[in-house]
Amino acid sequence: MTISRLLLRQQMPQATSLDKESIREAYEDVRSDLTDTEWSVFKFDGAQIVVHGRGQCFEEFRQQFGDQERAFGYIRIQMGDEMSKRKKFIFLTWIGQEVGVIQRAKMSTDKALIKDVLNNFAVELQAGVEAELDIELFREALNRAGGANYGTGIRDN
Repeated sequence: MTISRLLLRQQMPQATSLDKESIREAYEDVRSDLTDTEWSVFKFDGAQIVVHGRGQCFEEFRQQFGDQERAFGYIRIQMGDEMSKRKKFIFLTWIGQEVGVIQRAKMSTDKALIKDVLNNFAVELQAGVEAELDIELFREALNRAGGANYGTGIRDN
């Protein structure tokens, strides 16, 4: 093999793979009513997407994402009003502001791979700056996707 072929091969992005078993386990953990886990974050370890972390607090979830990173998040948020509480799920794609062009372009195919496992969610969001990781923005997106929002029947004028 020539030196130019070796250099070209090293520059070519590798095909992305998943640690499907651990990703599915983390996904089921977030979905389960029997655990306190509210979120899971999935990041790249070389060309493989792996479970990076799990937790309970939205503030901890926010801290999982950096400017130089590509990642995915899956989070459970309790929605509803005084009459009806229900859990809703968000799938988040994170592309930090300092991620290069080739890695940004790969995210669409990488996202398709992980969505084969994380396939049940009410809203899909994309973020790239910390300000977009706001619980109120997430709740607004879920409210918009949820349709009717019943409450006490008292309207704000």
